Amino acid sequence: MHEATLMKGLMRRIEEIARDQEAVRVVSVSVWLGALSHMSPGHFAEHFEEAAAGTIAAGASLSATASDDVHHANAQDVLLESIEVET
Repeated sequence: MHEATLMKGLMRRIEEIARDQEAVRVVSVSVWLGALSHMSPGHFAEHFEEAAAGTIAAGASLSATASDDVHHANAQDVLLESIEVET
């Protein structure tokens, strides 16, 4: 359930940015995974692919960087670092 909520929020933000940029598609997405987010890059990629299906982000390449710093202020979070869009 945690993953579904997380992915729903992330996709909402990606679609909002794409709309603001008047994009026709999202080319790539970069995220940072906190050490306590309970998400590995591979696990995240599976959920991202599923969440992006049928959206403007379908087929976008994904870069997911995992932190190992459990003391980082955002250690429990998944942060959207950047997206690249095609207009």
